[in-house]
Amino acid sequence: MTTNPTPRPTRDAHSHLPPVSTPLTTSFPPDARARDVIEGVDLTGRRAVVTGGASGLGAETVRALAAVGAEVTVATRRVESAEPLLAELSAAGAPGRVHARALDLADLASVHAFVNAWRDPLDILVANAGIMALPTRTLSTRGWEMQLATNYLGHFALALGLHPALRDAGWARIVVVSSGAHRGAPFDFGDPHFERRPYDPWAAYGQSKTADVLFTVGARRWTADGITANALNPGYILTGLQRHVDDDTMRAFGVMDEQGNVRPLPYYKTAEQGAATSVLLATSPLLDGVTGRYFEDNAEARTVRTGEEDPGGVAEHALDPDAADRLWEFASNALRGD
Repeated sequence: MTTNPTPRPTRDAHSHLPPVSTPLTTSFPPDARARDVIEGVDLTGRRAVVTGGASGLGAETVRALAAVGAEVTVATRRVESAEPLLAELSAAGAPGRVHARALDLADLASVHAFVNAWRDPLDILVANAGIMALPTRTLSTRGWEMQLATNYLGHFALALGLHPALRDAGWARIVVVSSGAHRGAPFDFGDPHFERRPYDPWAAYGQSKTADVLFTVGARRWTADGITANALNPGYILTGLQRHVDDDTMRAFGVMDEQGNVRPLPYYKTAEQGAATSVLLATSPLLDGVTGRYFEDNAEARTVRTGEEDPGGVAEHALDPDAADRLWEFASNALRGD
C-alpha cells in the first residue's frame, strides 16, 4: 500500500470546513507502535522533514519514515546530536536516506536559512520539536515568550517558508505535535507573552500547544494546494521534554521516587508508541484529504467543553476557526515585524 493520495476537491480556501459528525477511527490500539501503523506503506521517493528528530518522539518518527523508504531530514538545533541516529540507521541499512540540517526554531534567522537552503518538493513536515515548562519567563529575540516562540511561531514560520515546496509535492501533509495541556489554556490575544499577567510555566506551555492546534485549523486555506495539516497529542511519555521540570514536580506527577529515579507510570507510553499517532497522520491513506483535526491514541479525539474533567480530548477553543484565522494574522504580522 503506498501513500500517494490525490487531493480531494475543496471548498473556498477561506471558508469554514463543514462540521465533522463522526470522528475518524482506525484499527490501531492506543499502545500501537510507529512500526505497526506504517506497515505496508511505501514512501520511496518521498521527502520528509522532522523537527527535533534527533531524539525521543522525533527519532522514532524518523526511524519509521526511513524504514519505508522516505528521505528524511532531521532538523535539529545541534546537527551533531543527530549523528548517533544517522549512524544507527546507516548501519541497519534503512531504505530511506537520512541526513541532518541545523534549525533553531526560536531564532527566525535560523528558520529562514533552513527554508532558503531547501530546494526540493516536500511531502511531509512533522512539527515535533518543542520545549516545556520553562521555570522563568524568557523571551526570544523577537520578544515572544519562549515556549510560544519555539513550539508555535518557529513552526509557523517554517511551514510558511516551506509552503512552495509542500505545494510542489502535489500532495503534502503537515503533522503538528501538540499536547493535552492545551485544554487548560486558550490563546490569550490580549497578553500572549505574559507581559501583564503573572507568568506560569504550564499556562505558557498549554497556550503554545493551543496555538499549534489552531495552526492546523487555519491551514485549511492550503487545501486547494493539496496540503493538509492535523495535530495530535502523543500521550504521556518520558523524554527530554521534561528537562526543565523540577524534581518536586516530577515527584508530584508520580514519575520520580525520593532517590531521584525516574520511572514511567503504568499508563505511560514508550517513545515508539508515542510516535505512532504522528506517523499515522503523516502516512496513512485513511488521512487522505483530512485536515484541521486533532488526534490521540491513533484516532480522532472527541471535542470537550470548558470545565470537563475527564482526561483526553480536544478543547473547543483549539478548534475555533475564527481564533485560528486571528492567530494566523497575528503570527504573520509578527513575522513581518509589525
